[in-house]
Amino acid sequence: MPFLTVTDILRLPVIAAGHPRVAAGESQLHRTVRWVHVTELLDPASFLEGGELVLTTGMPHPSDPTQLRGYVDQLADVGVAGLVVELGRRYQQAPPELVTACRERDLPLVVLARGVRFIEVTQTVHALILDAQGELLRRAQQVRELFTSLTLRGAGPEEFVQTAADLAGCPVVLENLVHHAVVCATPGTADAQLLDAWPRRSRTAPTPDRAATAGPEGWLVAPVEERGSRWGRLVMLPPAAGSAFGPEHLMILEQAATALTLARLTGRPEWDRRAHSSVLLDLLHWRYRSHTEARLRAEALGLPTTGHRLLAVVVEHEGTPPGSTGSTGSTGSTGSTGSTGTTPTDHLATELRSWGVKALVGDLSDRRTGLLLALARASAWQPVVERVGRELRAAYGDGVVVAVGPGVTELGQVTRAFREAEQVADAIGPASRGRPFHVASDIGLPELLYALRADVRVQTYVEQQLGPLVRHDARHGSDLLATLRAHLDAAGNKSIAAKQMGLSRQAFYQRLHTVQRLLGTDLESGAHRTQLHVAVTALDVLSAPEPD
Repeated sequence: MPFLTVTDILRLPVIAAGHPRVAAGESQLHRTVRWVHVTELLDPASFLEGGELVLTTGMPHPSDPTQLRGYVDQLADVGVAGLVVELGRRYQQAPPELVTACRERDLPLVVLARGVRFIEVTQTVHALILDAQGELLRRAQQVRELFTSLTLRGAGPEEFVQTAADLAGCPVVLENLVHHAVVCATPGTADAQLLDAWPRRSRTAPTPDRAATAGPEGWLVAPVEERGSRWGRLVMLPPAAGSAFGPEHLMILEQAATALTLARLTGRPEWDRRAHSSVLLDLLHWRYRSHTEARLRAEALGLPTTGHRLLAVVVEHEGTPPGSTGSTGSTGSTGSTGSTGTTPTDHLATELRSWGVKALVGDLSDRRTGLLLALARASAWQPVVERVGRELRAAYGDGVVVAVGPGVTELGQVTRAFREAEQVADAIGPASRGRPFHVASDIGLPELLYALRADVRVQTYVEQQLGPLVRHDARHGSDLLATLRAHLDAAGNKSIAAKQMGLSRQAFYQRLHTVQRLLGTDLESGAHRTQLHVAVTALDVLSAPEPD
């Protein structure tokens, strides 16, 4: 049974018999009634705790408008749910001063045109309230068991927050201390405007020591702790404008916040990284229904998207360097660790934050980290990316590849920029590494063939062009492939090639003649030399050791 509101009580037959009329506070009839209190005292506030529906005949009410306003102020200050005045004994109609005072304090004022037995009202309402409290206790046990099961099986923050949203029927947001929306969940279809200007709106709602309503939007807020310190908070938004929360909403939020606190005690889950990874992957594959939704999600994590150059960067890191041990990354996969003892993703997030660079940093896969940098349009991006590359290579070895996509000004263009950065990362093999970062213009023939190394057509081409020569060298221990490579590198100049090989021209010519016979080709033809040059380059790429 749901908890009773003022509206619910006005519909009860025992109250409806009094022909109730709402004289003030119409917008607050959704207030939850915790108890019914009958009093004729002029100073009832000392006997009230808040949430009561006060019943009175008005007999002791003062005639002085100032004192009458003070009476209403007492009730409003203590937080009563409403005031019900029975006409006929003291008043024939509600005093204008009383109505005005209740309107000024937005306190529901209900006038009963006919008398009712207050004892019947209290008995009826209290019985319903006690039933609801018993139901809440049973419901709390069910919710506690549900969140306990999620905790025991190591559920992530997304599941905790989504469960809270589904149970409460309200949007729920998990945010960190700097008001970045780490996880956002809705009970049904997502509202694209839910996170609009989130950090600014969130800062207007203070964090109470325990779950309570806060801020101008009437959010329900509960702190999330970590080892005795504040980590962030859980925010529940009203399901609709003007609606209010009931005790069940409060209970669900408290249970969810407790479960999240326990989840953080079981380890050190990198929830911020998970959130960044989720947004980056959604941008990479464009899973958003609109550009507005994508913008709000990124901005809720602290990334400015307007008036900035957005730079997509893909960092590929190889296996764990010698002398270090693997660690579990934020997405649950094993990433490489360097001398810092952290994954490249965590290391980059820390460094960029210390440099004052706004960015989303998250795992795209086990071996790839994605960065979306927000830089001032007038600033040069190269120094930032070069610093990233040098920092990572110093910490994790020369196997790190930093691939940069084109700078864009619209979030909708980020998908294409990330795709290009991934293509660059795919093309940078061991032989091409050495620079702090790489862009599309760095991709030459070796890089293109490295990116295509797994294509069977490339492997077949190499075999067709060079197979006889490679097999001859293997059988006879010769180095005709080296002879061909020197000839191609010298652009067909036999004298230069012979000198590079340390051979006489006659000996080099003889080897070259054997190469032509085995391959059935004319090395005087520029087209044939181009074909063989591609094949030799592809063979070098295919023969290069793969990263561990």
